[in-house]
Amino acid sequence: MKLYYTPGACSLSPHIALLEAGLPYSLCKVNLQDKKLESGEDFNSINGKGYVPALQLDDGQLLTEGSAIVQYIADRNPAAGLAPAAGSAERYKLQEWLNFISTEIHKGMGSMFNPAQTPEWKESVKATLGKRLDWLSKQIEGKQYLLGDKFSVADGYLFTVLNWAGMVKFDLGKWPVIQQYAARVGQRPKVVEALKAEGLLH
Repeated sequence: MKLYYTPGACSLSPHIALLEAGLPYSLCKVNLQDKKLESGEDFNSINGKGYVPALQLDDGQLLTEGSAIVQYIADRNPAAGLAPAAGSAERYKLQEWLNFISTEIHKGMGSMFNPAQTPEWKESVKATLGKRLDWLSKQIEGKQYLLGDKFSVADGYLFTVLNWAGMVKFDLGKWPVIQQYAARVGQRPKVVEALKAEGLLH
C-alpha cells in the first residue's frame, strides 16, 4: 500500500493507523500548495479531489477520505484491535465518532488555516468549536480513549486534528481533560514514530 500524505495534515491519521496495524506500506509526500509529488508528478492526476489522504491499495485501486481509509486499514488486521468488528453495535459507535470528528472538529479547526478567514469568521468558528469541545470533554472524562480503554482509529484521527490547535492559535487550556487525552495518545510509540517520520518531532 502507498499512502499519499502531507506532513501534519489529516493524512497523519491513516499514517498512525498503518503503524498501529503493523501493515507494510510506503509513503509518498504531496505538496498541497502546487499539488505536486516530490517526483514532480501532478497529484491531481492520482486523486482528482486534490487533497490528502489517499491510499493506493495493493491491487492499484485508490481509496480516499480519511474515515474510510482508517477503517479499511483496521479491517486488514483485525488482531490489532483498531476497530470493533464490522456490523457490531460498537462499530457504529466508532463510525459515529469518526463522523463527529470529521464534521464538527476537523472542519472547524481546519478552516482556521485559511488566510482569507476574517476575524469575525474566526471568532464564530471558535465559538462553535468551543461548544463541541465542551461536549467532547464530558464524553472522555474518566476514559483512556474514545471507545473506553482501547485505542482505536478514531483516537488517531482526533489526535491529528487536536494537534492543529497550536498551529492555528486555538487555546485548548479550557479543556484540561482533552489536553491530557491528546498527550496520552501522543505518547504512544507508533504515534511518536509517525510524527518523527513526518518530520514533526525531532
